[in-house]
Amino acid sequence: MNRIEKTFNRLAEKKEKALVGFVTAGDPTIEKSQEIIEAMCDSGIDILELGVPFSDPTADGPVIQRSSERSLANNTNLETVFKMTARLREKSDVPVVLFSYYNPIYRYGGRAFYRSAKDAGADGILIVDLPPEESAELTSCREEEDFPLIRLLAPTTPEDRIAAIAGSASGFLYLVSMTGVTGSSGLDTSSVSEFCSLVRSRTTLPLCVGFGISTAEHVKQIAAYADGVVIGSAFERLIEEHIDDSGLVQIIADKTREFKQATRL
Repeated sequence: MNRIEKTFNRLAEKKEKALVGFVTAGDPTIEKSQEIIEAMCDSGIDILELGVPFSDPTADGPVIQRSSERSLANNTNLETVFKMTARLREKSDVPVVLFSYYNPIYRYGGRAFYRSAKDAGADGILIVDLPPEESAELTSCREEEDFPLIRLLAPTTPEDRIAAIAGSASGFLYLVSMTGVTGSSGLDTSSVSEFCSLVRSRTTLPLCVGFGISTAEHVKQIAAYADGVVIGSAFERLIEEHIDDSGLVQIIADKTREFKQATRL
């Protein structure tokens, strides 16, 4: 049983939902980014999504796009992300899901990626632009089965495709709450409830909902339907707004605690 599965089992016993937090590795600087992810883990994050910066993050809104630009300006790459994960693993047992587009992994090499990720202490990978039909060349490189490739489902995904994707998934399923990009507004909790019910009828995997969730009230509302709540743009917006603030790490830590409290039903 890997750290992701253990985390969901532990939270279910406590009647809590998972707080899944995303930040782009290397933003605003590599060292400050390390401090931020350590503070998030210390402050209650249940699963960390550590973003690999990419030059054309098509699924992401302007806030996360700018975070990738800042990170790339710091020469952050996959090796940097592995080193940050290894440093975090010395201090924390919080599961780490690497969040990436496929190009950096393809260039690194699938087999080498899996070995480096596992050696660093990562627990899974979420690849935004790699559909199941094209993922075999990567998943065939896995030497162990306990490193999930987290699958995404959108509100526009047909029911037969939901069943097919859910059937090949592991770790948890990432449910996109709305059409659009990360950081979009207009969260419709009734639609999220219906979407969760539909997917839950096709799988026993935990369901985590992301996109457009930016307040503790949003977290509380979504936690009523899902097993986890994913927050990314809200954290990155705080980094951007307080980029020169000496208290940035504490600001992120305080917001993490606020969001985590909202997952306790």
